[in-house]
Amino acid sequence: MDIEIFPHRLLNADTAERLLNELEDVEGVNRMVIQGMRLPPESEEHPDRRTLIVKGEEVQLQVKPGRILLNIETEDTIEEVKIACEEHLPFGYNIHIGKFIREKKTVTDNLKYGEELDEIPDEMVGLTDQNAQLSERAQILKRKEEK
Repeated sequence: MDIEIFPHRLLNADTAERLLNELEDVEGVNRMVIQGMRLPPESEEHPDRRTLIVKGEEVQLQVKPGRILLNIETEDTIEEVKIACEEHLPFGYNIHIGKFIREKKTVTDNLKYGEELDEIPDEMVGLTDQNAQLSERAQILKRKEEK
């Protein structure tokens, strides 16, 4: 099951970082995708183009966050997500339930990646931008298993 968090404003890098760290703590969140307008190239120096620290791992922010898509296990997770959103998005937001993240490789993937398609891990399916350069593809943050 997927949900979409649609803030009433575009998020700056600091707000996005705090929200992503909070959402990472929510039990039942399997995958997160940040969608938004691409930021200008690094050579043009944009204040939001910076490295975020999400659970101790560095993530290069390449878009101005406009929506956050989450793949969750159950509907009960939505309440915990709402609590995180209330804290970090005081200007308002909407949550939509639906199917937002692809789970299977498509013909478009085959055309874009060619023979390299088999090398793309299954957890990357639906997370990459077909128009992105190889260096701008999604980054996976693995959860540390608790013992």
